[in-house]
Amino acid sequence: MASATAGSATSRPTLIDWRDWRAWPDNLARLWRRSLRFRTILITLTLTALAVLIACVWMALAIQNDLFGSRLRQVQAAAQRATATAQATLDNAAPQGDSVQLQGLMDSVRGIIAQQSSSDVLAAFRIGPPVANAPQDWTTDPRFEEILSADLRDQVRRDENQQWWQSVALPTENGTVPGIVVGQQLQVPEVGAYELYLAYDLGDASQTLGFVLGTLWIVGVGLVLLISGIAWFVLRSVTTPIGEAADTSARLAAGELGVRLPVRGEDELATLGRSFNAMADSIESQIKELADLSLVQQRFVSDVSHELRTPLTTIRLAADMINDQRDDFDPATARAAELLNAQVQRFETLLTDLLEISRYDAGSVQLELEATSLAHLAEDVIASMQQLADQHGTDVRLVAPGGYSPVDMDPRRVRRVVRNLLGNAIEHGEGRPIVVTVDSNQQAVALGVRDYGLGMTTQDVERVFDRFWRADPSRKRTIGGTGLGLSIALGDARLHGGELSVWSEPGRGTNFVLTLPRRGTRLTGPSPIPTDPGDDSASAVDALGRTQPIDVLRSEPDPRGGATHPTRDAAARGTAK
Repeated sequence: MASATAGSATSRPTLIDWRDWRAWPDNLARLWRRSLRFRTILITLTLTALAVLIACVWMALAIQNDLFGSRLRQVQAAAQRATATAQATLDNAAPQGDSVQLQGLMDSVRGIIAQQSSSDVLAAFRIGPPVANAPQDWTTDPRFEEILSADLRDQVRRDENQQWWQSVALPTENGTVPGIVVGQQLQVPEVGAYELYLAYDLGDASQTLGFVLGTLWIVGVGLVLLISGIAWFVLRSVTTPIGEAADTSARLAAGELGVRLPVRGEDELATLGRSFNAMADSIESQIKELADLSLVQQRFVSDVSHELRTPLTTIRLAADMINDQRDDFDPATARAAELLNAQVQRFETLLTDLLEISRYDAGSVQLELEATSLAHLAEDVIASMQQLADQHGTDVRLVAPGGYSPVDMDPRRVRRVVRNLLGNAIEHGEGRPIVVTVDSNQQAVALGVRDYGLGMTTQDVERVFDRFWRADPSRKRTIGGTGLGLSIALGDARLHGGELSVWSEPGRGTNFVLTLPRRGTRLTGPSPIPTDPGDDSASAVDALGRTQPIDVLRSEPDPRGGATHPTRDAAARGTAK
């Protein structure tokens, strides 16, 4: 029987609930994984915003530098003209050492500088030792001297022919504004040099720069939104057909063979839609042909199996009668009679399994439910197979901490599953102990059969439920299996809404776990017995006491649910670790 995990179709994405803000990170992560449109829009928005940010910053810096450089050149030119005019006035004057004339000359120069320089704040400070008739230092703002740095004043004092400038914060009634201070020397006749400083307000340039920056940011944000809208519109026209294709392919995988993609236009997406529809038509046709062929095969197997029942019954009666008289035959004929009887029995078993498989394929299997204790059923099977275990020198241990409460099941089918699992364990257990574990929880009951034989590889485990498959075809079999037992066992487990799982490793043995739901529904939780037994060993199992014969067990109330369970010695109560 083909192994049995049926593929499930891809489910459609569920709607995301945005009402709980605490779940937003998980929702965004889920949307990022599932939505191509959201992911592309977000990437486009991020890259566009980064590009616009870089462009706006670069343009803002360029405009700022250009405005400042242009304003600085204007300020320097105006200060240079005003200073040159004032110096020419001083050079043409002849105060003859009169302090009053010198002061008047300085006041005249002050007016000339204020008129021609258009400066907001002016200041002049004498350089050198005090002179009796020297004009007094002056400034239009008493706070101006505090904003002049020592470095600027040192540079002005050191070089009489060079013009120097510095960016400062000019004090105003409402605080400070950005500005530039230009300084150079002014030579007063008969007195000496003065430091001349002219300050210029850059508030207008700052307002212009703010307006430009604001405009840039508004344009940048608008550009980002515009590009995002364009990207969304373009992506929608592309991703909508892709979404339709994904949904249609999911429905096709779920078994809706009649679904097709709508085809619009003649572009690449339309070509994709036509190709997909052609592929779907081909798949539908081939699946229908395979289904018809499978139905014919199922009917053939079922019909042949039924037709063979009558002649096989006759042959079986004849073989039994011949086998009963084998003592009267010569040794060769007696041996032939034994072989004939054994092979007829094997043929009858194979025919029975084929009939059972055909019923599963046709979907005509019905359960005959009956309240049954899985632990008691396991005890019965172990007792019935004790002779086979003794022939192989195998010690079968039963560990049943739970599973005594009756559960609705088909006891005939479950007993067949347990016999098959235990028979395989005895057959391949290499004479080592076998542990049969029965346990339960609120949702399910489970039975595990653990042997410590050669085990199987991962590839063998994947195919262990296939029909007529054997891990080692050359290995001698003493039970006479047909190769269909595990396939039928898997079908019986699923028919009950349960599962049959397997774990195996080379050199460590094999563990089969049968899990059945308590209430006849599908399993919703973990099995009471884990499929992977963990780090156990055959030596640890030897610490368990041998299961007592079934007929000497006495019943006591089951602490789990009021049922009765056999009482064992203390050693048999443990589990293999």
